[in-house]
Amino acid sequence: MLAHLSIRDIVLIERLDIDFRTGLSVLTGETGAGKSILLDSLSLALGARGDASLVRHGAAQGNVTAVFDVPAGHSARDLLRDNGVEDEGDIILRRIQTGDGRSRVFINDQPASVTLLREVGRALVEIHGQHDDRALVDVSAHRDLLDAFGGHVGEALSVARAHRHWRETENLLARHRAKVEVAAREADYLRASVDELGKLDPQPGEETQLAEQRADMMRSEKIATEINDALDVLSGQGSAVPQLASLLRRLQRKAEEAPTVIDPIVQPLDEALISLDAAQTAVDEALRAIEFDPLVLERAEERLFALRALARKHSVSVDDLAELRDTMLADLADLDAGEERLQALEKEAREARDAYDQKALHLSELRAGTADHLARAVMQELPALKLERAEFIVEIKADPEDRREQGIDQVEFWVRTNPGTRAGPIMKVASGGELSRFLLALKVALADRGSAPTLVFDEIDTGVGGAVADAIGARLARLSQRVQVLSVTHAPQVAARASTHYLISKSGNAEGVATRVAAMDHGARQEEIARMLAGATITDEARAAAKRLLSETPLVS
Repeated sequence: MLAHLSIRDIVLIERLDIDFRTGLSVLTGETGAGKSILLDSLSLALGARGDASLVRHGAAQGNVTAVFDVPAGHSARDLLRDNGVEDEGDIILRRIQTGDGRSRVFINDQPASVTLLREVGRALVEIHGQHDDRALVDVSAHRDLLDAFGGHVGEALSVARAHRHWRETENLLARHRAKVEVAAREADYLRASVDELGKLDPQPGEETQLAEQRADMMRSEKIATEINDALDVLSGQGSAVPQLASLLRRLQRKAEEAPTVIDPIVQPLDEALISLDAAQTAVDEALRAIEFDPLVLERAEERLFALRALARKHSVSVDDLAELRDTMLADLADLDAGEERLQALEKEAREARDAYDQKALHLSELRAGTADHLARAVMQELPALKLERAEFIVEIKADPEDRREQGIDQVEFWVRTNPGTRAGPIMKVASGGELSRFLLALKVALADRGSAPTLVFDEIDTGVGGAVADAIGARLARLSQRVQVLSVTHAPQVAARASTHYLISKSGNAEGVATRVAAMDHGARQEEIARMLAGATITDEARAAAKRLLSETPLVS
């Protein structure tokens, strides 16, 4: 229930604190006293659109704080916990509206979004009037109200879960089917690519290894060319070694004839030949050390170039070719197993749909059985509300092929306001005053089912006579036995039913005009009801009538 409302600097309200009680509370006052400001302030705290014009003239900002006392298991507390907001103790909604149009929200002193505030506010309070019949305007709410009346909200939640599971399986099936179709279109390409990659059999790091091997062999090839040239000089056809050896032998034979002349020549020549022989031996050893097979180089180059060409073809690096081969093999495996997996998913989706259909059909049957009960319950309230010629109809259209999270039913409240006329949607057929009375009858029929813990009725008794106003008051009082009811009213018959009566007044001085709200004692209340009966001039007859009305009107009818 709404326990406390605190308003600061909103329109004509400078400072206002109201403590509310359980039961039926009415708010009365002369036209223009500020009743709409009070409701606008409450709506602001519940998440209504903010506006800079709401801030009192001369103030930088206004703020509204609404305090609610709700049980531990209430859905509003679930909303807070789901959004990380502490929910122990009272639920405190606070809205700050600045003069520049900005707005800030706090829930239990934690910053929050307007969206969350609106969701929590909707769970805590319903505000109804001739032009704000939310339970009747929103057709989707009709189905929820029918479920609440029938007590099959649990079945509705089960249908919603079954629908989500079915849609999840359908989405999974669609994704897998698309994957299989893509794989099937690419099957020939995949098989050819896997065959090509399999024949080449690329290994991670192979490119670097081949490149280094090729570079080493190419360097060896260049060195071998120079060493072979040295070998050709030393031992080839143009080598001077044989000539020098022959010259040395001739000189040695002549050395005995002229040793002093020949020996200086023989000795250097002998040393030169020894050095050339050593050089030739070193060349031979060098050639053996750098010996390589040109075929090996050729094969290394061919493999390296093949790997790089294949990498360019598939737009990957050479090192990623092995992983690409494995991926393609996996895709082919998926393709090969795809039909089997596809059949399994199709079966799962069919079973999920069948489970949904079964639950949705059961819920539809429950709704069809409940519709007549709800219609009769509302119809019982209509005669006292001067709608005895009207008919309330719960129109249900079930389409098993129209599978939705809410089930297969479209539920809408229809009315026939007079016999012989065509029935139609309540929003199109009923007038503003009739809408309010239909709403009240519906709320009484629902009692504490499908209702927020606090109901606010804004002048739903406008334009009705005394007997209807009394019937409205009786039903508001009956509602207040199960939920908290606040009613802004101009009808003394409604005011007389209240357990708490608040007077909204406006006072002014040189500094401005201010709206005030105060709970009245019995005497003040009798005087206010006399004013409501008599108008501007309160007569003794009006006071007597007010006293009689208060004494004769039972609290609950």
